[in-house]
Amino acid sequence: MEECRAFYSALGLSFTKEKHGDGPVHHAAVLEDGTVVELYPVLSAPTGPVRLGLEIDGRRAAPPLPPGRHVVTDPDGRKVDVWAHGTRAGGGHP
Repeated sequence: MEECRAFYSALGLSFTKEKHGDGPVHHAAVLEDGTVVELYPVLSAPTGPVRLGLEIDGRRAAPPLPPGRHVVTDPDGRKVDVWAHGTRAGGGHP
């Protein structure tokens, strides 16, 4: 899970460690529009294939991403569609 946290942090997400009641420790990031992205450990069966999509300010990524669409792979092998903007995220994409 730490590898995934570092991967998504490098794309510009800022995570805090959380634990609610008897639930597992996990990481949460709140995006500019209020959307919450959480990373949880898999405690039982695999979650299956999932493809994620993010819009980010490519200048905040590490290393910086040029504007446009990028397909990257997270540490768990998930393909992630990243639309990088040269200005602040949320500007929409074609």
